[in-house]
Amino acid sequence: MTSIEQLTPEDFDFFLAYLNDHLSDNGRDGTGYFQPLSRHDARFPADKAAAFKAGMGVEVGAPGWRRVWVARDADGRIAGHIDLRAHAERYAAHRCLLGMGVDRGQRKAGLGGRLIDHAQQWARHRARLEWIDLQVLSSNTPAINLYLRNGFHKTGEIADMFNIDGQMFSYTGMSKQLDPARDAMNALIT
Repeated sequence: MTSIEQLTPEDFDFFLAYLNDHLSDNGRDGTGYFQPLSRHDARFPADKAAAFKAGMGVEVGAPGWRRVWVARDADGRIAGHIDLRAHAERYAAHRCLLGMGVDRGQRKAGLGGRLIDHAQQWARHRARLEWIDLQVLSSNTPAINLYLRNGFHKTGEIADMFNIDGQMFSYTGMSKQLDPARDAMNALIT
């Protein structure tokens, strides 16, 4: 069984090593593209890593905030992660963006759903957010199905958003409203 814990800035370098290993699967060896990155350049860019780490110290609700949780296996290795961050747009502080990934050896075991549940509980009860949004490559059917199973709805698609390694990729937007009354009603219906 994996444990889920909030990542601290002190553990960020260890997390970045995990993240770069995770990204090395992008578009390689039968794994589809899951990030809009070339398979030849599948590393987390240094400028984004610095902003990612800095955001962990920003108060929720302030521009640039970010919170990260990691799932650790019995040996303490990172098995997956999920992060929530501020939208860049003004007047969107009631919403956040989600990013996540599960290590190649941990996929299809329910960890993705556990991570989503953990993050949305925090977003609803601790941060008092109302919506979680995300973008996913439209060809990433396993991720889209995971989000649909966890209550997200498709909000749109941008056709041919990316030209990566000579292939065109569309981008799907998805959102979930964090409304406890609505969640309870949906649970009664299903």
